[in-house]
Amino acid sequence: MPDPLETNGLVATGGPTSRWDAALAHMVQAGPSLLFGLRLWGAVCLSLYVAFWLELDNAYWAGTSAALVCQPHLGASLRKGRFRMIGTLVGAFSIVALTAVFPQNRAGFMIGLALWGGMCALAATLLRNFAAYAAALAGFTAAIIAGDELGVVGGVNGQAFSFAIARTSEIWIGIVCATIVLAGTDLGDASRRLAMLLAELSCHIADRFAVTLQHAGSASMETQPIRHELIRQVIALDAVFDEAIGESSALRYHSPMLSTAIDGLFDAIAAWRIAAVRLKCLPDEESQRDADTVMQLLPEQLRLTLLADDPRRWIDAPVRLRNQCELAIGILAGTPVTTSSQRLLVDQLTMVLTSLSRVLDGLEMLRSHRAPDPLPRRRAGLDVPDWLPALVNAARAVLVIAALELFWIVSEWPDGATAITWGAIVVIVFATRADEAYTTAAKFTAGTGLAAACAAIVLLAVLPRVETFAGFAMVIGLYLVPMGALMAQPSLAAIFMPMAGNFLPLLRPANQMIYNDLQFYNAALAVVAGCGVGALSFRLLPPLSPRFRCRRLLDLTLRDLRRVATDPIGRSSENWKGRMYGRLAALPDQAEPLQRAQLLAALSVGTEMIELCQLAARVGLSSELKPALEDLGRGDSLAALARLTRLDRRLSAVGGRNDLMSSAARARSQILAICDALVQHREYFGAGATV
Repeated sequence: MPDPLETNGLVATGGPTSRWDAALAHMVQAGPSLLFGLRLWGAVCLSLYVAFWLELDNAYWAGTSAALVCQPHLGASLRKGRFRMIGTLVGAFSIVALTAVFPQNRAGFMIGLALWGGMCALAATLLRNFAAYAAALAGFTAAIIAGDELGVVGGVNGQAFSFAIARTSEIWIGIVCATIVLAGTDLGDASRRLAMLLAELSCHIADRFAVTLQHAGSASMETQPIRHELIRQVIALDAVFDEAIGESSALRYHSPMLSTAIDGLFDAIAAWRIAAVRLKCLPDEESQRDADTVMQLLPEQLRLTLLADDPRRWIDAPVRLRNQCELAIGILAGTPVTTSSQRLLVDQLTMVLTSLSRVLDGLEMLRSHRAPDPLPRRRAGLDVPDWLPALVNAARAVLVIAALELFWIVSEWPDGATAITWGAIVVIVFATRADEAYTTAAKFTAGTGLAAACAAIVLLAVLPRVETFAGFAMVIGLYLVPMGALMAQPSLAAIFMPMAGNFLPLLRPANQMIYNDLQFYNAALAVVAGCGVGALSFRLLPPLSPRFRCRRLLDLTLRDLRRVATDPIGRSSENWKGRMYGRLAALPDQAEPLQRAQLLAALSVGTEMIELCQLAARVGLSSELKPALEDLGRGDSLAALARLTRLDRRLSAVGGRNDLMSSAARARSQILAICDALVQHREYFGAGATV
């Protein structure tokens, strides 16, 4: 490693040249952030100009929407804008319906508003990415319109429909203006970033799997921590995937193929785990011999590619590499092996190559925006890893909104409706952050307080001297551009995002400005107080602890696995995998390595068990497999192992047609994979056994 004080053999002296180079490097790094700040300012100014020209009542909601839609990445901005439109429309419709149900009943209206906020918090927790944001937006859009409708006196005034039309129009104007500015100034790079991440992950998985086979035996390294880190990175692809389909309608149409490619990475990691565990169970000499035998079945060119760990090869020629994988899969399918361990290794190598072929299809589609027909089918339904965190978030939202409503009624606070709105925003939006909810909400409240201070200076000291829209735009530009640039830094976004996004609701610019310092202070206090109450609620009713959530996810997985074992007929391995992928993604970052390993083992056992039932039916041994699965369903791992071992001996004697022998060999491989997992995690699979 070179000396940090040395570059190309020259020692940095700290002279003028090095200082200029450092300054230039900082300018280059700050360039994209500053450009984003300018885009943010342009989007806000355009939306405000249109709203002022249309003489809308609360034009600042258009500018606020434009500021909130703007994201450092184009795909995220476009995707967020679409879902914000949907969420706004749903929220507006809900408050109109609520007003129609309780036209003269203030108590019923407020209870309904609190329950609707809870439902939106529930949906936001269950959904992911921008779909979750749309659910949250439906909740606080209803609160915004309700605040307008309730006014100061707190009675439903029957103008819900007109307020809903006005707020929806203002918000949609902001979204459209932000989209125009961003799409006109940014080409987007989410497709390129997703392709690079897919290539890097698939390349690294292939390399580590090949190294596992190449260095089996006593010299093998511990690969479990590597798999866990790769799982984290695969889960993180979901956000970039959402950005990519936000940038391109073609990618959105082909999104099932991208989902299949990402799922393929999970499948490859699961297959790698099965092979690594099997090699660990064998004596060193036998482990190395079986691994070498399987590795030699691969064509030399593909073997060298897998061991090269060079992502550029995957991006530059995905079709050629996919053809090599398909050729190798054909060779592996027609090659006889002598032992069950070798059969297992061949099957898992085939699974890895098949999964990587799906990734390579996705890479080719990202390059050409064309996909082979027919497209893979999208998994139907919503797999919920655990309902309890969502129910806790829903209960918290109901309690916070109801408490603010009650305080408003008792205190007769003129700006109480504003506090309800901002309390609902914080408690619904940040409920999805789980362990980081309180910290993020507290930073949001702090950023909102700083925005209030800046808005006070601008409103009371600067704007009274400005008479034209151009002057107004320059004033807010001096604030929004640096705020946007700082917001683009991931480490600073939690503070500066509310400073940029909440500035206009505090400033409340209008065609005819009213400079009333007392009115501003009351409104600003209501905004900050509402945010503070929302943040405090995460302390008073905290999210479920990471340890408790991990334990629940493992218990729910074990329960589902035993249900599959008890009644495997008609089960789909794809549906099982989808559910387990959701559980893996829901595991907190604080999860122990053993817990991740147990969940990954349950994924493999369930998949192999479902496919084993189908193969057992082909060879006529379903009746002998059923008792073993029933033992597994009761949690009696030892009895299940004994029965599976006897079934393995029966399968070894299957003869006759080649297809029967092939099915029997594949079934023996699956039995071996299940037995290895049951032995490795005996305590987990045997927990709470009912013998």
